[in-house]
Amino acid sequence: MRIHTIQPAIGATTSEKRLGRGIGSGLGKTSGKGHKGQWARSGGGVRPGFEGGQTPLARRLPKRGFNNKFRVEYDIINVEALNAFENGATVDYDGLVAQRLVGGKHGALKVLGNGTLTKKLTVKADKFSASAKQAIESAGGVAEVIE
Repeated sequence: MRIHTIQPAIGATTSEKRLGRGIGSGLGKTSGKGHKGQWARSGGGVRPGFEGGQTPLARRLPKRGFNNKFRVEYDIINVEALNAFENGATVDYDGLVAQRLVGGKHGALKVLGNGTLTKKLTVKADKFSASAKQAIESAGGVAEVIE
């Protein structure tokens, strides 16, 4: 196969409608727009969401909720996943992102206490659950809160 021999699939392309080319074409005179009315006019038609003057659906439905601009979202990790690090290592957000243990899209880290930790680690995070802090310290490690 050569690049100059590539063609679209059969039926993938259609010839354009040539409007206003005589009565025999089937698209002469009014060019498929019928007689008069807003759809026959230049620039005719209505904007998206317009319901003929009736109050649109978007305005009939009540507003709900709000977006808290002060909300902080965290990448989360369980203590069990921290076993991937060597004994005595310092675990921080950048190290977790480098090992692909967290996604790295929020920029803040919260450690949760699911599972068991078997290694003595120094863990630096923005937040710890009570069970995570207890699991890290019971394994002989340190849970440091970054401010």
